[in-house]
Amino acid sequence: MCALTHVCFSAYSDGKRDTQRKTDKGGYQMGIELAWTHGVYVLFVLGIILMMVLRRDTSLISIIGIAFLGLTATGSVIASVGGIFGSFIYAITELLPTILVICIIVAMSHVLTDTGVNETMIRPMTHLIRNATLAYWVIGIVMMVISWFFWPSPAVALIGAVMLPVAIRAGLPAIGVAVSMNLFGHGIALSGDYVIQGAPSLTAKAAGIPVNDVIAASIPLVIVMGVVTTVVAFWYLRKDMKNGMIAPASHNPVTSSVFSSAKVPLAPGIKRTLAALVPILFVLDVVAMFVFDLRGGEATALVGGTALLILIAATMLAHKQKGLEQVTTHLIQGFQFGFKVFGPVIPIAAFFYMGDSGFNTVFGEVLPQGSHGIVNDLGVALAHTIPLSKEVAALTLTAVGVITGLDGSGFSGITLAGSLAQLFATALGSGVATLTALGQIAAIWVGGGTLVPWALIPAAAICGVDPFELARRNLYPVVIGLLVTTIFAMFLL
Repeated sequence: MCALTHVCFSAYSDGKRDTQRKTDKGGYQMGIELAWTHGVYVLFVLGIILMMVLRRDTSLISIIGIAFLGLTATGSVIASVGGIFGSFIYAITELLPTILVICIIVAMSHVLTDTGVNETMIRPMTHLIRNATLAYWVIGIVMMVISWFFWPSPAVALIGAVMLPVAIRAGLPAIGVAVSMNLFGHGIALSGDYVIQGAPSLTAKAAGIPVNDVIAASIPLVIVMGVVTTVVAFWYLRKDMKNGMIAPASHNPVTSSVFSSAKVPLAPGIKRTLAALVPILFVLDVVAMFVFDLRGGEATALVGGTALLILIAATMLAHKQKGLEQVTTHLIQGFQFGFKVFGPVIPIAAFFYMGDSGFNTVFGEVLPQGSHGIVNDLGVALAHTIPLSKEVAALTLTAVGVITGLDGSGFSGITLAGSLAQLFATALGSGVATLTALGQIAAIWVGGGTLVPWALIPAAAICGVDPFELARRNLYPVVIGLLVTTIFAMFLL
């Protein structure tokens, strides 16, 4: 990064310099003209990373960075101030489908939980839990599958309410249940996010590639990361149970109180019908995605529309005359959750979108002639200045993902991972999808709810365990998994 900053500023004397106009195979000028705008972008990227390392919020520095980019490029205070608002509009426009589908799915989850449909839907799985080993793997796999469709946060409540008492009776301590839910839900399911496609949509947009490419590249990485991490975590758990370091847990009354809210009455027959219908509809969605080749926005729209129809049907059946008002109430709950999660994402996403086509949309054609966007220009300059290897690129993307995850969101920094992946891949000549997926996986595994204590409070609270103890127990498995996955990614580049 320091060398890259040097490239940006040393490429200019008196603000700019002319360079050779030879063109490489990709159509990029081999000697790209760098402006002070490129240097400002790099400095603020470093500043954002520093803030994340210090566990400080990045919204303000992202906003200041947008203003300075506009001021440097246009020389107009008015344009730079207006560009802040324009960049937010651009970011929200790009993120809106992702935000909206998550809001609707969370809203649907609320009504299914309130009516007891979720509990009915998952109860058959509890018969598979006969001992601690089965409890760990069954809970994890069920958590992963439900998280693909409902996202991990709603899934935690569902799994904890139904399966925690069963797992404890089978001999798996509450900390083991929390580890399983964390690693399979907030780790495997969220880092891949194959159904809702929120995470890959963010990173794909930042990297300037189709979301399908990120999803395809992430599959082998998610498998390696998931297998290594869950197996290592289970080995540590079994070892500590045998050594008596983890005492057998009884059902925590505090945990039970989390789910003590009144349920909405629903006829048993209707409840069973909905419990069977919900997974069938989502499975049909997945089938339709393959049959009709639905990807990206089309696939997201299908899942979101299905969730909305389920929400309406379940609400009207449960609340009858009050159903019209309750549909709105559940939608509001979903929107509150969605914008609470994505509120911190919008400013930082707005900044990193300025590294690509978003800059011209907001500030106009003010970059040097022949520019392909700030990030692409930097990548070309890097390719012809610094000998960058695939090993260095993979290690850097993992490190950036880990750092960006320290804010406890997992999502706020994945646009940075996508942007840097595009930069390094341009320098290497290939590997943008793999690098993007690697950065996404590292960021979400760390910040999405497996290592940062304040991000895994829901799972810890539901299981009645200390969030810091849960983070410590996840530490070695996740670190080992990241190292193995990073090395594996080097062979794929």
